[in-house]
Amino acid sequence: MFNQEIYSARRQQLKATVKQGLILLLANEESSMNYRDNLYHFRQDSSFLYFIGIDRPSLAVVIDIDNDREIVFGNELTMDDIIWTGPRETIREQAAKSGIHTVQSLSDLDTLLKKAQAAGQAIHFLPPYRADNARKLSDWLDIPYAALKDRASVPLIKAIVAQRSIKSDLEVAEIEKAVGITVDMQLEAIRGARAGMTETQVAGRLQGIAVSAGGQLSFPIILTVNGQILHNHYQQTVLQPGQMVLCDCGAETGMHYAGDLTRTFPVDGAFTPQQKTVYEIVAAAQQRAIDALRPGILFRDVHLLACEQLAEGLRDIGLMKGDVKEAVARGAHALFFQCGLGHMMGLDVHDMEDLGEAYVGYTEELQQSMAFGLKSLRLGRALEPGFVLTVEPGLYFIPQLIDEWQAAKKFTDFINYDKVQAFRNFGGIRIEEDFLITETGSRLLGKPLYKTAAAIEAMR
Repeated sequence: MFNQEIYSARRQQLKATVKQGLILLLANEESSMNYRDNLYHFRQDSSFLYFIGIDRPSLAVVIDIDNDREIVFGNELTMDDIIWTGPRETIREQAAKSGIHTVQSLSDLDTLLKKAQAAGQAIHFLPPYRADNARKLSDWLDIPYAALKDRASVPLIKAIVAQRSIKSDLEVAEIEKAVGITVDMQLEAIRGARAGMTETQVAGRLQGIAVSAGGQLSFPIILTVNGQILHNHYQQTVLQPGQMVLCDCGAETGMHYAGDLTRTFPVDGAFTPQQKTVYEIVAAAQQRAIDALRPGILFRDVHLLACEQLAEGLRDIGLMKGDVKEAVARGAHALFFQCGLGHMMGLDVHDMEDLGEAYVGYTEELQQSMAFGLKSLRLGRALEPGFVLTVEPGLYFIPQLIDEWQAAKKFTDFINYDKVQAFRNFGGIRIEEDFLITETGSRLLGKPLYKTAAAIEAMR
């Protein structure tokens, strides 16, 4: 945990923004794998961590703005619990570290909420993303399960997004720690992967680095020779000479802040000429995006700059043709770059995604496009100092998509399908790094990790 003053100040700011009513924050529950007592690794809700800091399951917190009180609800360990888990800090002791000095049994919460409802007090809660918390909210607040998402508090969502979007110096330090561990994971992959190994063998080593550093993975490792599949997790696929490995991985610190980096490297000691050419197109697009990062610019515009650079590189090697800006404006580049340039990052690797992209990445004035190639852009809004985000352009040659577009004769004025067919088994390349938006521009987070084709080959 950070110190008590940080959590108290965060809650004070939240109360000042929401202004009235009662805020209900729920911790996550333990989740069983294949029978009740065999549990998945516990991961606390990130907004609960941000405002309360207590990393244990089966808790709830009420921040009663109208009556100026804060209460932690939970049940202390029984002797039966202690026999299996050993003694732990009490909820009361942990609550005091968060600056909350009233602790009640979880069974008391239902009574408090019923009284608040009877008094006509607004009860603010976040959209639940886990079934157990949804069930509790439905029972406590007498709201149909299916209606919970629509009944969640928009003022609370907006207030939390506004706070969590701006990272403090302490948060940036935790994120840099996570990125540093992620760099070590990437180095292990780049230096250790060899033909004849399976994707699983490589990924297992990376997970060990994250865990041994005192944390966990910030998301399941994406490590594949089929880089054209955007979220293809490792399998028993054997690495073969001539292939490339796309490794997208991230560590999470013990305080649950995330890192997220991607590198693409050859299974052999060097890229083929074709692979190196495409790699350098992606690298140029990433650098153009990095150079554009600054407060006030729409990240959507940074995304489009990267798209134009990708299209220009593809035109140079004959896969695209015509005016680059027009091609991107009409979406022709999306045959090769289907996803977004990046996303916010913090306590979640896709920060606050459970609160809704419409609030995290966009505004009432700037709505998310549903056009192919833009609908997966999680962040479009104007950048602000304190934002932490990823920049991750890529080129992906998806045979099924190529065949569908060619059969439909889509964008034939911008795409040379006869030449694209020569790349249908190419795979995909992505390069990703994490940045803090500063008052004047941006700063790369974490210790450096080589990314030029020549440097990658030297490490191989």
